[in-house]
Amino acid sequence: MNYWLVKSEPTAYSWADFVRDGRTDWTGVRNFQARNYLQQMQPGDLVLFYHSVTDKTVVGMAEVAAPAAPDATAPPESGWVAVALRPHQPLPKPVSLAAIKLDARLSQIGLLRQSRLSVMPLRSEEFDVVLELGS
Repeated sequence: MNYWLVKSEPTAYSWADFVRDGRTDWTGVRNFQARNYLQQMQPGDLVLFYHSVTDKTVVGMAEVAAPAAPDATAPPESGWVAVALRPHQPLPKPVSLAAIKLDARLSQIGLLRQSRLSVMPLRSEEFDVVLELGS
């Protein structure tokens, strides 16, 4: 199993929207590195859902429901992909970016090293620390 973090501006698509929908295709990713990460995602992988820009908090956990497929919001044959995600559970306590920065165990997390990337892998230890902070 692999672990991931995806980012969304809550004014564009929030955790509440995701829970209401029950499933979503993670479309619109137009960064090559992030696309490569989407292509590596497999059903059953766990994903942290991060509210970017305004909230800057990890708010929930999702699961990859289907592997990468062509992104319906991109031109055909463009090579852009999307994965299907479904919500798993909200974190009892959102984990702020400030809390992540303060925890030495998360000093190498991609969220701090590549802050503008919208999809990134996490080490299992990082995933577990974020869940611990959010419990």
